[in-house]
Amino acid sequence: MSEEIKVDKVMDLKGLPCPMPILKVTKGIKEVEIGQVIEVWSTDPGSINDFPSWARTRGHEILKIDPNGTVTKFYIKRLV
Repeated sequence: MSEEIKVDKVMDLKGLPCPMPILKVTKGIKEVEIGQVIEVWSTDPGSINDFPSWARTRGHEILKIDPNGTVTKFYIKRLV
């Protein structure tokens, strides 16, 4: 059974090279309330490793990683 994730903010970061996706998400996550979710679209291949590492060190939760061709969608819940 697939659970629908309620997204509060979408960030289209396609085409941005490292480290820009992480820098943009660091700023963007502060624009939602604690407990809300951002959906991030990235084409940077490093994002697959960068976002989970970033979330662990910043205290946020990766709810889902959805690779779809060249675009990977990340669902990140703000916890702090």
